[in-house]
Amino acid sequence: MNGSPVMNKRVQTLKYFIADFLSAFISWNVAAYHFKQYLITYPRNEGISASPYQVYYCGLILVPVFWLLLYSLSGYYKDVYRKSRLSELLQTIGNTFIGVVVLFLILDGKLNLYLYNDSLYALYFFSHFLITYIPRFIITTITAKQIRRGKIGFNTLIIGSNAKAVDTYLEIKDQARRNGNIFVGFIDVDDKTKNLLSEYMKHLGSIDNIRNVISGHKIEEVIIAIESSEHHLINRIINKLIESDVVIKAIPSIHDILTGKVKMNSILSMPLILVSHQLMPAWQENVKNILDFTIAFLALLITLPLTLFLIVGISITSPGPVFYSHERIGRYGKPFTIYKFRSMHTGAEKNGPELSSKNDDRITRFGRFMRRTRFDEIPNFYNVLKGDMSLVGPRPERKYFIDKIVEKEPHYMHLLKVKPGITSWGQVQYGYAENVEQMVARLKYDLIYLDNMSLYVDLKIIIYTILTILKRKGV
Repeated sequence: MNGSPVMNKRVQTLKYFIADFLSAFISWNVAAYHFKQYLITYPRNEGISASPYQVYYCGLILVPVFWLLLYSLSGYYKDVYRKSRLSELLQTIGNTFIGVVVLFLILDGKLNLYLYNDSLYALYFFSHFLITYIPRFIITTITAKQIRRGKIGFNTLIIGSNAKAVDTYLEIKDQARRNGNIFVGFIDVDDKTKNLLSEYMKHLGSIDNIRNVISGHKIEEVIIAIESSEHHLINRIINKLIESDVVIKAIPSIHDILTGKVKMNSILSMPLILVSHQLMPAWQENVKNILDFTIAFLALLITLPLTLFLIVGISITSPGPVFYSHERIGRYGKPFTIYKFRSMHTGAEKNGPELSSKNDDRITRFGRFMRRTRFDEIPNFYNVLKGDMSLVGPRPERKYFIDKIVEKEPHYMHLLKVKPGITSWGQVQYGYAENVEQMVARLKYDLIYLDNMSLYVDLKIIIYTILTILKRKGV
């Protein structure tokens, strides 16, 4: 593969980005001519709030930017090397329809141009669609050919080392069309001295060092090809892989096929189960990120007077720093520094990490007030602005406590698929945990959240959190 995978993806995204900008620019010029002719023909539009020329010149930049934002929001620029031309066609049609409707609503409703003419709608829709889709089709087709010829690919790791792993490797290698897998090696699951797959590729270690192998070899795709006798290890393997942002695929069993778990992505490719990290549709995830940033910024701005009051209150009632920070674990196991207002006496954890309780004498009197109202978590909004956290998501924990939770419940690692949050379903339903047992009991609510993630669920959690704060039910 030429160049680094990250740089290649950026260049590929830029190709689509530039093509879409130029397409939107050209289609706007095509439509603007007919808009002008329509406005000249029908004098009933003399009372418009902007002249056709003003609208045209403003639209030269604003309209292409509008389309790029719409495409980004829909997730079009995500995973640019794994595009299907059929899904791209359908997505372009859908985006064009939504975009045309929104633009005409702006032109008609806000600028009073009164472009109520079916032919104008149809003209702009079809011209924009064709001028947009043709360059996309060309770029995607060229990319697909480069993948089939092996000029572009994804560093791939096989988990497994025996007969099934060998069969999987040979079937993928010999299939009619390449799908971009560049096999850099394999890891075994049972530390056997003899691995059949070692005749075909490099042995890179065992499942205990998966994370180091993935980061060290810039792995983008992992294929799980273990024997039936090794299926008891599947949860352990998946839990290890959750800490890495890679595409995970697995060899399906007959049971998987009969229960409909195998989804066909390509007619000519080997059937594999895709284990997806994406728990929300791309557009909802993008909207969630936009809302996180916007609400966090507004929250910090609105609470500025309260923040000044809390700073004074902490300084007067307890000696020591105003803010408290320490390391927590975020998405894909990445550590980050979380910020809170200090609610405990200085040196409260001199004997090591310890969870707080309702009658914890380490909490200051003013700190107890902040905890009941959750004012101590206002600095968390700064973490949201930085992108470390979300408004809604499983609460982040320290590695010390994560290790203890995983000993009792390995499925905790699934929470690392998403950004941690200021509030969560687990916190709304269960509240703060005072020990590891309670943290494990709260886990089921956060796992349910992962299965039901949506903007609607986030909104409900935020509402219930606000009600909890108003009722002063915080610990």
